Amino acid sequence: MGDTGPTGPVMDRDEVDRALARLGAEHEAIETSLLALQDHAGRRLLEGAELTGVTAERWSAAEASITLLWTYFDAYTGALRTAREIRSRRRWSSREDLVELTELLRGEAVTVAGSAAATANAPTLHGGPGRLSERYSLVTLVERMNQLYATSLDMVVAADAVWSALPARIDLLAAELGRTRKLAHSVGVRPGEHPAGDDLERITRTLTRLREQVVCDPLAFWTPAQSSSAPGGGRPDTTVYDREARALEEVRREIDAVLAVRQDAEQRIVRLRDVLSRADRTLAEARTARGEVLAKIAATEVPVVGGPPIVLQEQLAAAAEYRRHAQWHRLSPLLESLEEKAEDELLRARESLTAVTAPLAVRAELRGRLDAYKAKMARLGHAEDPELAEKYEKARRMLWSAPCDLRVAEQAVLRYQHAAAELLGTARRVPGQGGPVDRTGPGA
Repeated sequence: MGDTGPTGPVMDRDEVDRALARLGAEHEAIETSLLALQDHAGRRLLEGAELTGVTAERWSAAEASITLLWTYFDAYTGALRTAREIRSRRRWSSREDLVELTELLRGEAVTVAGSAAATANAPTLHGGPGRLSERYSLVTLVERMNQLYATSLDMVVAADAVWSALPARIDLLAAELGRTRKLAHSVGVRPGEHPAGDDLERITRTLTRLREQVVCDPLAFWTPAQSSSAPGGGRPDTTVYDREARALEEVRREIDAVLAVRQDAEQRIVRLRDVLSRADRTLAEARTARGEVLAKIAATEVPVVGGPPIVLQEQLAAAAEYRRHAQWHRLSPLLESLEEKAEDELLRARESLTAVTAPLAVRAELRGRLDAYKAKMARLGHAEDPELAEKYEKARRMLWSAPCDLRVAEQAVLRYQHAAAELLGTARRVPGQGGPVDRTGPGA
């Protein structure tokens, strides 16, 4: 329309009615949101908590914003009520009414006392110190309320999310910690005596301190979402809680291992005694065999056989003592170490026996080879050959006499094999000689 006023073209009745309907819907939505914020569990908790740190700072600003929100809302309500009263004077509003409504609905016709914002320590629309009063249009006032509401709700929702998530989880972990401490004490895992006991003490102190910090400063444990602008976008920061939960799980596994030791300690000690006893018997057999080798085999270096594992026997006695006094936390690592060392000791004893008896094994192999070739030649009708019989007797005397020189005896056996091969007319080579060797074996 052609008529204009200080705020632009004067609104007609239809425009006024549509604006009042829209503002009324906005008023209802804002009132519902403010009442929901007022009744929010997080806000009530914040009001009653002894806050510190970043939460105390942000709640102070949020409280001021909420106070200012209600101040703005009251001013908005008053302006809307005035506009409705003017519109309800006549069914067909006069030009004076329409000019007044246009100014009220479109102009900066809403006055808010600046002292309210200053007292509440809330930011003003234009920044800087609050003036004695500020004037807003209804549209600007709605935008201002939306901004204050979003920042206040974000803070309240974040604090409530942390309080809803972390303290309960900390309490559950603390209960599990208490059960683990009792179990640890029952198997002798105590602070100053076992690393797991020290870990339990540290976890206890950390959880106690963490719960106090979460209750007093929940926003210190809030991670905002980077890509979300919605109020309460983010998640509780559970880094410390997760670390202590993992540490407690590791301690529990150690205690379970100690409990397993308590259950099968006797059987494991019996098995250890058996392994060490077999190692002792094997070493004793090796020492006896060494004496036999030195007496029966000449010109041979025989390795020295070590003594019994005295240290392992002492540790085994200590393990039995730990078991007797129920010192399971000390028994557990000792048994694991002993089991590994005992198997190594048994292997060393067997290797020692093998090394000591090697000359006897060589002699036995030469005896077997000589008799096998003799049986083969007898089967082929050459048992009475004088040269062959002479070589056989010479090799046999060397192998069945003491001390036996293995190198000389081996050459005698090879000469017998060489003679047997020549007698058979073969062109095969005997190992270690320039002549032919029969590789068909005694059963050929």
